[in-house]
Amino acid sequence: MRVAVVGGGAAGFFLAVNLKEQQPQTDVTILERSQRVLAKVEVSGGGRCNLTNSFSGVSDLAQVYPRGHRLLKRLFRQFDHCAAYAWFERHGVRLVTQDDGCVFPASQDSHTVINCLLAEARRHGVKICTGVHDLTVASLLADYDAVAVCTGGSPCAEGLRWLADAGVETVAPVPSLFTLSIADERLTALMGTVVDGAQVGISGTKLRADGPLLITHWGVSGPAILRLSSYAARQLSEHGYKMPLSVNWTGRREPDVLQELLTIVGHSPMKQLPTVRPCGLPARLWEYLLTKTLGERSTNRWQNLNRKELNRLVNTLTNDGYMTAGRAAFRDEFVTCGGVSLDAVDAATLESRRQPRLYFAGEVLDIDGVTGGFNFQAAWTTAYAVAKALAHK
Repeated sequence: MRVAVVGGGAAGFFLAVNLKEQQPQTDVTILERSQRVLAKVEVSGGGRCNLTNSFSGVSDLAQVYPRGHRLLKRLFRQFDHCAAYAWFERHGVRLVTQDDGCVFPASQDSHTVINCLLAEARRHGVKICTGVHDLTVASLLADYDAVAVCTGGSPCAEGLRWLADAGVETVAPVPSLFTLSIADERLTALMGTVVDGAQVGISGTKLRADGPLLITHWGVSGPAILRLSSYAARQLSEHGYKMPLSVNWTGRREPDVLQELLTIVGHSPMKQLPTVRPCGLPARLWEYLLTKTLGERSTNRWQNLNRKELNRLVNTLTNDGYMTAGRAAFRDEFVTCGGVSLDAVDAATLESRRQPRLYFAGEVLDIDGVTGGFNFQAAWTTAYAVAKALAHK
């Protein structure tokens, strides 16, 4: 059997290698449009390649996969994060798991993963062709017994047109995993400030995310914002990336924050407000929030706070509001929401329902996850499922 794997990225190489491991006699060729393969793997995770996650604390895949969690729940029975961890270690990539659950090569170098995939592909005789353009589904199916499309996410609908022209149902792609711009010079003057336990959300919706938040010179970033951008990718796109953002700087409930402020009033009544920071807030951020809330009274003593001012402070700490002014790309990776509709593929094999012998794996599918190694895990899982399906043929 002759199989073409379209796309020389993570999913494409993993599919090709696993297919050859299961059916060594299969003739497998990777067709890559650019001159370089595995380019996204090289820059992922800041060059360290966060290749999966421990999934500790993940009770529902919907928490980390805004789109595609139902399909992945089924496919994880074939190949989950534990299987991916074991696969890479078995193939010579020693892994380490961070406290936040992110899994990296022990070398902290993405080239360790790249070299592994390249070496395994060469060892199994996978053909690698780069600079391949102007492919069509019809020509590929005429030349090969089966075709696996692993072209990754497309930033615009044009990138999916060659599939749509072949009758493949697609979902319009929009960016996911990005930081948010906020046109507030007082806030952006705090660039470099990190708040570890923040909670963020889109006001008027149930979309929420938590985790570290980083204030940048253009707005806000960090895991909390990246997760929120993933959950709200389509809504933000529809509104031109201008929506009300709520920030709970403390990550705690209003009554708990009020109680902490009252405790400070009781224990440190004569101290000035900026000198005692509630909830472990960074000093510059606390001073900014005080000024924003109380203005000229922001340097008062704690005992001089009246109940109305206390309530205003609690509201600012737990429900601060900003209007987003646009998005900025996440420099480490570009993930899209959208792609080949999951209704268009067989849930077990990922073969096209309308076009036999045509398969899909990786981010070309309408599957995307939050930051933390989840997108690579989706690539390994879907690629393995296609490899297994082809091997059984």
